[in-house]
Amino acid sequence: MQATQARRAVEAVWRIESARIVATLVRWTRDVGLAEELAQDALVAALEQWPESGIPANPGAWLQAVAKRRAVDELRRRQRLERKVDELGRQLPTHAEPDLPDVDAADITDDLLRLVFTACHPVLPAQARVALTLRLLGGLTTAEIARAFLVSEATVAQRIVRAKKTLARKRVPLEVPGGHDLEPRLSSVLEVVYLIFNEGYAATAGADWMRPDLCAEALRLGRMIAELVPGEAEVHGLVALLELQASRTRARTTSDGQPVLLLDQDRARWDRLLIRRGLAALDRALALTSAPGPYVLQAAIAACHARATTAADTDWARIAALYGALAVVRPSPVVELNRAVVVGMADGPAAGLELVERLAGEPALASYHLLPSVRGDLLAKLGRHDEARDQFLLAARLTRNERERELLENRAATSRSERP
Repeated sequence: MQATQARRAVEAVWRIESARIVATLVRWTRDVGLAEELAQDALVAALEQWPESGIPANPGAWLQAVAKRRAVDELRRRQRLERKVDELGRQLPTHAEPDLPDVDAADITDDLLRLVFTACHPVLPAQARVALTLRLLGGLTTAEIARAFLVSEATVAQRIVRAKKTLARKRVPLEVPGGHDLEPRLSSVLEVVYLIFNEGYAATAGADWMRPDLCAEALRLGRMIAELVPGEAEVHGLVALLELQASRTRARTTSDGQPVLLLDQDRARWDRLLIRRGLAALDRALALTSAPGPYVLQAAIAACHARATTAADTDWARIAALYGALAVVRPSPVVELNRAVVVGMADGPAAGLELVERLAGEPALASYHLLPSVRGDLLAKLGRHDEARDQFLLAARLTRNERERELLENRAATSRSERP
């Protein structure tokens, strides 16, 4: 077998199986860092052996078996060290030889769920949670994560190392939280998936408007979590939101990568399968709760857009009401800014601009490029083109995304040409 073909096979299998392997190793070793090292050992073994021996009939089981052998070797090494220390008078207890159990489907499900809650633990800063989740659950390399977020490999590696050390230092239990602890911990998990998707859907920096690979990874993680905790409405709400947002991917850019705004998109290019999946996930979420949370409400907003065959058919009044409910359960200046956009569509640009002006002094929006962008759009609709141009240019200076900067500069130029 050619080395290139074998490497591709290893990479494909690793992307599918790595989370299960690491999760199982975490249960055996009770150490996230060690578990990942052992899993990486199995990956290296595959890269070395498969070009010569060929791809095994069950590559996932092969990797799991090699990882288990590595775990047994490591535990034996540690026990020998303990016995030597005991001989030196430390009086440490002698343990029996390690006997790691076989793995069944139920074990893997429990292991994965524990790993999800561990990687997304709120004791870690958001960027570390994202990096660790993509590494442990997504199987992405440090280089892939670095490319996705336009940071150096050294920065990503440092975040991951620090995250593992923090989990160990804080003695974070490798368990699924229960009772009153479940909701805040689950919220942290969903936030990580949401952050990954958002970075893919609207890149904060760089030359690309979107990074579809990150969107796909967030979707995969969301679907996996929905299978692991099927009784939680917000989980299905998040999956619904991601499916519905992802359905627009093909229509969000031109053939040369230029952004296309929602109202200008060719809705025939929206992915109908993803829309059906998103609406079904929203139905599951609504069936589980009488008090929709933020992800369910955002999914309901996305569903309004998905159900509208044209931009003119959009039920803006319904969306405005949903944003009002969202502002109650998760109040934030960004939600209010989005609500202003919708109010501007439902009740006219003057009503939307009134809401925007109330946000002018919000510290959280001081350098947020979408505030002047929204203000510029509403001013343009009111015929105040000079003011609109200035706002679009301000937004262009604030954004770090090159495609978005071009879009805003073009809108500024258009506003200049529309002056009477």
